[in-house]
Amino acid sequence: MIEFSDVTKSYTKDTQALKGVSLQIEDGDFAFLVGTSGSGKSTIIKIITGELKPTSGHVHVNGYSLERIRRREIPYLRRTVGVVFQDFRLITNMTVYNNVAFAMRVIGAREREIRERVPYVLDLVGLSGMDKRHPNELSGGEQQRLAIARALVNNPSTIIADEPTGNLDPARSLEIMALLQEINNLGTTMLVVTHEKELVERFNRRVIVIDNGLIVGDGMDGYFPYEDQ
Repeated sequence: MIEFSDVTKSYTKDTQALKGVSLQIEDGDFAFLVGTSGSGKSTIIKIITGELKPTSGHVHVNGYSLERIRRREIPYLRRTVGVVFQDFRLITNMTVYNNVAFAMRVIGAREREIRERVPYVLDLVGLSGMDKRHPNELSGGEQQRLAIARALVNNPSTIIADEPTGNLDPARSLEIMALLQEINNLGTTMLVVTHEKELVERFNRRVIVIDNGLIVGDGMDGYFPYEDQ
Protein backbone atom coordinates (compact mmCIF):
# COMPACT_ATOMS: atom_id res chain seq x y z
CA MET A 1 0.00 0.00 0.00
CA ILE A 2 1.07 3.58 -0.70
CA GLU A 3 -0.01 6.18 1.82
CA PHE A 4 0.82 9.89 1.98
CA SER A 5 -0.39 11.75 5.06
CA ASP A 6 -0.09 15.57 5.05
CA VAL A 7 3.18 15.40 3.10
CA THR A 8 5.19 18.49 2.21
CA LYS A 9 8.38 18.69 0.20
CA SER A 10 10.47 21.85 -0.02
CA TYR A 11 13.48 22.10 -2.30
CA THR A 12 14.40 25.60 -1.12
CA LYS A 13 12.91 28.12 1.29
CA ASP A 14 10.78 29.53 -1.51
CA THR A 15 10.11 26.35 -3.51
CA GLN A 16 7.53 23.99 -2.06
CA ALA A 17 6.76 21.14 -4.44
CA LEU A 18 4.17 19.40 -2.23
CA LYS A 19 1.85 21.25 0.13
CA GLY A 20 0.13 18.85 2.50
CA VAL A 21 -0.56 15.95 0.12
CA SER A 22 -2.67 13.09 1.47
CA LEU A 23 -3.60 10.07 -0.62
CA GLN A 24 -3.90 6.31 -0.32
CA ILE A 25 -3.44 3.66 -2.98
CA GLU A 26 -4.45 0.18 -1.85
CA ASP A 27 -2.88 -3.09 -2.93
CA GLY A 28 -4.17 -4.00 -6.38
CA ASP A 29 -5.42 -0.52 -7.26
CA PHE A 30 -5.00 1.07 -10.69
CA ALA A 31 -4.72 4.86 -10.65
CA PHE A 32 -3.71 7.64 -13.01
CA LEU A 33 -1.74 10.60 -11.67
CA VAL A 34 -2.22 13.72 -13.78
CA GLY A 35 -1.25 17.37 -13.54
CA THR A 36 0.52 20.17 -15.34
CA SER A 37 4.30 20.36 -15.66
CA GLY A 38 5.73 21.34 -12.28
CA SER A 39 2.59 20.34 -10.38
CA GLY A 40 4.39 17.82 -8.15
CA LYS A 41 3.99 14.52 -10.03
CA SER A 42 7.71 13.81 -10.28
CA THR A 43 8.25 14.67 -6.63
CA ILE A 44 5.62 12.12 -5.61
CA ILE A 45 7.33 9.44 -7.70
CA LYS A 46 10.76 10.26 -6.26
CA ILE A 47 9.42 10.04 -2.72
CA ILE A 48 7.73 6.68 -3.40
CA THR A 49 10.99 5.23 -4.75
CA GLY A 50 13.10 6.61 -1.91
CA GLU A 51 15.02 9.06 -4.10
CA LEU A 52 13.71 11.94 -1.96
CA LYS A 53 12.54 12.18 1.63
CA PRO A 54 9.52 14.30 2.55
CA THR A 55 10.17 17.55 4.39
CA SER A 56 7.27 16.78 6.71
CA GLY A 57 4.36 14.37 6.95
CA HIS A 58 4.26 10.59 6.78
CA VAL A 59 4.79 8.27 3.81
CA HIS A 60 4.35 4.50 3.90
CA VAL A 61 5.17 2.36 0.86
CA ASN A 62 4.80 -1.42 0.96
CA GLY A 63 5.63 -1.61 4.65
CA TYR A 64 8.41 0.99 4.71
CA SER A 65 8.13 4.32 6.54
CA LEU A 66 9.93 6.64 4.14
CA GLU A 67 10.53 9.61 6.39
CA ARG A 68 12.64 7.31 8.61
CA ILE A 69 14.01 4.84 6.07
CA ARG A 70 17.72 4.05 6.33
CA ARG A 71 19.96 4.17 3.29
CA ARG A 72 20.65 0.44 3.45
CA GLU A 73 16.91 -0.29 3.35
CA ILE A 74 16.26 1.62 0.13
CA PRO A 75 17.36 -1.21 -2.22
CA TYR A 76 14.83 -3.49 -0.48
CA LEU A 77 12.11 -0.88 -0.89
CA ARG A 78 12.92 -0.60 -4.58
CA ARG A 79 12.52 -4.33 -5.05
CA THR A 80 8.85 -3.82 -4.23
CA VAL A 81 8.43 -0.93 -6.69
CA GLY A 82 9.12 -1.36 -10.41
CA VAL A 83 9.47 1.83 -12.48
CA VAL A 84 8.79 2.16 -16.20
CA PHE A 85 10.39 5.30 -17.65
CA GLN A 86 9.21 7.29 -20.65
CA ASP A 87 12.67 7.14 -22.24
CA PHE A 88 12.90 3.36 -21.59
CA ARG A 89 16.52 3.51 -20.21
CA LEU A 90 17.43 0.23 -21.87
CA ILE A 91 21.04 -0.95 -22.05
CA THR A 92 21.74 -0.79 -25.77
CA ASN A 93 24.68 -3.22 -25.87
CA MET A 94 22.72 -5.93 -24.04
CA THR A 95 20.24 -8.31 -25.60
CA VAL A 96 16.56 -8.28 -24.70
CA TYR A 97 17.17 -11.27 -22.41
CA ASN A 98 20.11 -9.65 -20.64
CA ASN A 99 18.33 -6.30 -20.18
CA VAL A 100 15.73 -8.14 -18.12
CA ALA A 101 18.17 -10.56 -16.48
CA PHE A 102 20.35 -7.64 -15.37
CA ALA A 103 17.54 -6.37 -13.14
CA MET A 104 17.57 -9.74 -11.37
CA ARG A 105 21.34 -10.01 -11.15
CA VAL A 106 21.70 -6.65 -9.38
CA ILE A 107 19.58 -7.96 -6.49
CA GLY A 108 21.57 -11.20 -6.29
CA ALA A 109 19.17 -13.63 -7.97
CA ARG A 110 20.57 -17.04 -8.85
CA GLU A 111 21.12 -17.90 -12.51
CA ARG A 112 18.65 -20.76 -12.25
CA GLU A 113 15.97 -18.32 -11.08
CA ILE A 114 16.89 -15.94 -13.90
CA ARG A 115 16.63 -18.68 -16.54
CA GLU A 116 13.15 -19.56 -15.29
CA ARG A 117 11.79 -16.06 -14.69
CA VAL A 118 13.03 -14.05 -17.69
CA PRO A 119 11.36 -16.14 -20.44
CA TYR A 120 8.10 -16.12 -18.47
CA VAL A 121 8.11 -12.32 -18.18
CA LEU A 122 9.10 -11.81 -21.83
CA ASP A 123 6.19 -14.02 -22.85
CA LEU A 124 3.85 -12.08 -20.56
CA VAL A 125 4.68 -8.78 -22.29
CA GLY A 126 4.56 -10.24 -25.80
CA LEU A 127 8.31 -10.46 -26.50
CA SER A 128 8.69 -14.23 -26.59
CA GLY A 129 11.23 -15.24 -29.23
CA MET A 130 12.95 -11.85 -29.22
CA ASP A 131 15.39 -12.61 -26.41
CA LYS A 132 18.51 -12.43 -28.63
CA ARG A 133 17.68 -9.09 -30.22
CA HIS A 134 19.11 -5.78 -29.08
CA PRO A 135 16.98 -2.73 -28.19
CA ASN A 136 17.84 -0.95 -31.46
CA GLU A 137 16.31 -3.90 -33.35
CA LEU A 138 12.94 -3.32 -31.66
CA SER A 139 10.12 -0.93 -32.49
CA GLY A 140 9.19 1.82 -30.02
CA GLY A 141 6.30 -0.24 -28.69
CA GLU A 142 8.53 -3.30 -28.29
CA GLN A 143 11.12 -1.24 -26.44
CA GLN A 144 8.42 -0.06 -24.04
CA ARG A 145 7.31 -3.67 -23.53
CA LEU A 146 10.92 -4.53 -22.72
CA ALA A 147 11.04 -1.69 -20.18
CA ILE A 148 7.85 -3.07 -18.61
CA ALA A 149 9.35 -6.58 -18.50
CA ARG A 150 12.40 -5.25 -16.69
CA ALA A 151 10.21 -3.44 -14.15
CA LEU A 152 8.13 -6.57 -13.66
CA VAL A 153 10.80 -9.27 -13.48
CA ASN A 154 11.52 -9.01 -9.74
CA ASN A 155 7.80 -9.43 -9.02
CA PRO A 156 7.22 -6.02 -7.40
CA SER A 157 3.94 -5.41 -5.65
CA THR A 158 3.75 -1.95 -7.28
CA ILE A 159 4.62 -0.58 -10.71
CA ILE A 160 4.94 3.13 -11.45
CA ALA A 161 4.69 3.93 -15.15
CA ASP A 162 5.98 7.45 -15.82
CA GLU A 163 4.49 8.67 -19.13
CA PRO A 164 4.67 5.10 -20.52
CA THR A 165 3.04 6.02 -23.85
CA GLY A 166 4.56 9.47 -24.36
CA ASN A 167 6.79 8.39 -27.28
CA LEU A 168 4.29 6.07 -28.97
CA ASP A 169 1.62 6.49 -31.61
CA PRO A 170 -2.05 6.11 -30.54
CA ALA A 171 -2.36 2.44 -31.53
CA ARG A 172 0.79 1.42 -29.66
CA SER A 173 -0.31 3.57 -26.70
CA LEU A 174 -3.52 1.56 -26.41
CA GLU A 175 -1.56 -1.69 -26.59
CA ILE A 176 0.75 -0.61 -23.76
CA MET A 177 -2.16 0.55 -21.59
CA ALA A 178 -3.96 -2.74 -22.19
CA LEU A 179 -0.81 -4.57 -21.11
CA LEU A 180 -0.54 -2.50 -17.92
CA GLN A 181 -4.19 -3.23 -17.21
CA GLU A 182 -3.55 -6.94 -17.73
CA ILE A 183 -0.64 -6.84 -15.28
CA ASN A 184 -2.87 -5.02 -12.80
CA ASN A 185 -5.49 -7.75 -13.20
CA LEU A 186 -2.84 -10.23 -12.02
CA GLY A 187 -2.64 -8.31 -8.72
CA THR A 188 0.10 -5.71 -9.23
CA THR A 189 -0.69 -2.19 -7.99
CA MET A 190 -0.40 0.26 -10.89
CA LEU A 191 0.22 4.02 -10.77
CA VAL A 192 0.35 5.59 -14.25
CA VAL A 193 1.58 9.16 -14.70
CA THR A 194 0.25 10.54 -17.98
CA HIS A 195 -0.69 13.69 -19.84
CA GLU A 196 -2.82 11.85 -22.42
CA LYS A 197 -6.43 12.83 -21.95
CA GLU A 198 -7.77 10.22 -24.38
CA LEU A 199 -6.17 7.33 -22.48
CA VAL A 200 -7.44 8.54 -19.12
CA GLU A 201 -10.98 8.86 -20.42
CA ARG A 202 -10.90 5.59 -22.39
CA PHE A 203 -9.76 3.41 -19.48
CA ASN A 204 -12.03 5.05 -16.91
CA ARG A 205 -9.98 4.31 -13.83
CA ARG A 206 -9.25 6.30 -10.71
CA VAL A 207 -7.71 9.68 -11.50
CA ILE A 208 -5.62 11.59 -8.94
CA VAL A 209 -5.20 15.22 -9.98
CA ILE A 210 -2.36 17.33 -8.58
CA ASP A 211 -2.03 21.07 -9.15
CA ASN A 212 0.61 23.36 -7.66
CA GLY A 213 1.57 20.78 -5.03
CA LEU A 214 -2.01 20.05 -3.91
CA ILE A 215 -4.35 17.13 -4.63
CA VAL A 216 -7.32 18.86 -6.26
CA GLY A 217 -9.21 15.83 -7.53
CA ASP A 218 -9.44 12.11 -6.81
CA GLY A 219 -12.19 10.04 -8.35
CA MET A 220 -13.22 7.03 -10.39
CA ASP A 221 -14.97 8.82 -13.23
CA GLY A 222 -11.99 9.12 -15.58
CA TYR A 223 -12.13 12.90 -15.31
CA PHE A 224 -9.16 14.74 -16.86
CA PRO A 225 -9.16 18.44 -16.02
CA TYR A 226 -6.52 19.80 -18.40
CA GLU A 227 -7.14 20.32 -22.08
CA ASP A 228 -3.59 21.09 -23.16
CA GLN A 229 -1.43 18.43 -21.50
